[in-house]
Order: sequence, then C-alpha cells, then structure tokens
Amino acid sequence: MFTLEIDGTAVAVINGDEETARDLFTCDGFKSDIRELTSAGKPLWNGTSELKVRPATEDEVEMFEDALADDDGSGDFEPVEAHADSEEDEDEADIVFLVDIDEEDEDDEDGQKLDA
Repeated sequence: MFTLEIDGTAVAVINGDEETARDLFTCDGFKSDIRELTSAGKPLWNGTSELKVRPATEDEVEMFEDALADDDGSGDFEPVEAHADSEEDEDEADIVFLVDIDEEDEDDEDGQKLDA
C-alpha cells in the first residue's frame, strides 16, 4: 500500500502497487479532485505543493483496512475505485482518504455539485 502525502500530511492510501499509486495520485483528474475537495474548509491540495507518494505506515494500513471493514454499503464511506486500462479485478485499487472530507452539499442548497 502507498500513501499520498501533501505538506507533511498523509491524505490518502491506495492498495495498489507503487506504479499504480504514482499514476493515480499524479493524474490530472485526481489532482483536480484534490484541489476541489476540502477538509476543515481548506482544499486538500493547493496546486503547487509536492505530491509525495511513499509506502504506507502500519497505522495508515490499519486505518485503510478499518475503513473498508466498517463499510457496510449504507454509510457515508465509499472507497474510490481506481481502474487500470484492463478491467480485470487484479487491476483495481481502492483509495481511502485519511483526512475528513467536508460534505459537498452542506452549503449548496441549489443542487450544484463538484464534478468528480
């Protein structure tokens, strides 16, 4: 497993190999998402800080596994699935954010949402 770290904060963990983690965490779509997603009212990424991909710590792996185990399909948690070009199960990876993500629609009563 690998962790995305931004400015010293572990932001997300992926259960893929290093190449998959680097490809996903540095792709334009994911970069756009982490610029738009907020935690405590602040964007996860400012668009200029280094996106550091490193091996996940034992604590981060435990948080990842706990999040997947706690997901019964009815709560707020939904792992992000990352897919490679092939549609085989072994090419899929899950991403778990390690920071609390602000709810998109709390302040947005007119139904407009960020594109993911």
